[in-house]
Amino acid sequence: MKSIERRAREVDARPSMRERNANLMANRPFVWAFIAALGVLLALGLASAVASISSVVFSVFAAVFVTLGLDPLVRWFERRGMPRGVAILTVIILFVLVIAGLLWIVLPLVITQATSFIQSLPAMYQDLQAQDWFQEAQSGTGGSLGTVYAWITTTISDPNFWATVGGGALNIGVAIVGGISTGFFIFVLTIYFTATLDSSKAAIYSLVSASHRARVVDYAERIMQNVGRYLSGMVVLAFFNALYSLILLSLVRVPFALVISVAAFFITLIPLIGTVLTTVFMSVISLFVSPLAALIVLIAMLVYMQVEAYVLTPRVMSRAVQVPGSIVLIAALAGGTLAGLPGALVAIPVAAGILLIIKEVVVPWKARS
Repeated sequence: MKSIERRAREVDARPSMRERNANLMANRPFVWAFIAALGVLLALGLASAVASISSVVFSVFAAVFVTLGLDPLVRWFERRGMPRGVAILTVIILFVLVIAGLLWIVLPLVITQATSFIQSLPAMYQDLQAQDWFQEAQSGTGGSLGTVYAWITTTISDPNFWATVGGGALNIGVAIVGGISTGFFIFVLTIYFTATLDSSKAAIYSLVSASHRARVVDYAERIMQNVGRYLSGMVVLAFFNALYSLILLSLVRVPFALVISVAAFFITLIPLIGTVLTTVFMSVISLFVSPLAALIVLIAMLVYMQVEAYVLTPRVMSRAVQVPGSIVLIAALAGGTLAGLPGALVAIPVAAGILLIIKEVVVPWKARS
């Protein structure tokens, strides 16, 4: 008993970590400064290492998000009586077929139309100048409308502009090669993650202590299911938007409807603001045809926005976590600033997961405390 009390007094008499640091700083300042400098260098080295592999980290996260987006489709096949292994294989085959179809059929058409669109802009602007409404608007604005349109068409159709944006022709080529390799890497990782999702999750869960494992597994599964539903729902809504845009633009005879619709698909993956941006863009492009075509496109897109908000979104996203509009804007702006359009797309599911953690973990914990 006395030995235990003596050990307790020795432990109490030991200087704390703060006291030891203070003594080291006072008695051996050079050693303390050297250790602190090593810590700073280590932190900078870790930050540099993470920055150097940022593209790999982004590819891994992108593949994880795509996998979570495909998981609801796997579960849908399972609910139809299909074994999980067969459901996973079916989803992988469908995913490969969709990517192959996009690369072999849609992508060449989009590239051809995009090139023709850029080359045709000066001629389209000349036709626009010949229209009566444009001449009236030109005179009413003192020539400023024509100046703006001329600058836009000249800038977009100038190859030097795209070379400058890409940092030069060499950098554009490097960026294209890098984008292709990154896309292929994400594609392969997605197939692997989809095939091994359950075993990968089981391996990660085994690292959690047994006393907290059940709760962590429950929250993690709910978060991943909600994020997966959110991602798959946004893809479905974006597909509806792109298909509707293609049909609408084709009916009003807007040129290059396919490339505009493909661009609308990716932009409308950003909820709340994506449809607004595509509506404005398509209305402006339709002015090259006629003011009536632009008015029809604007009204039709406004009607579609109401249908999307009150009919499609509640049905498609009914089981996914809902993200407030302000959070969508903040997440999209932050993600876009950090990593462009892919960053904006990834940031919103991350925000959805964080909101779910706050709702399911933080709020109940605060209520019990």
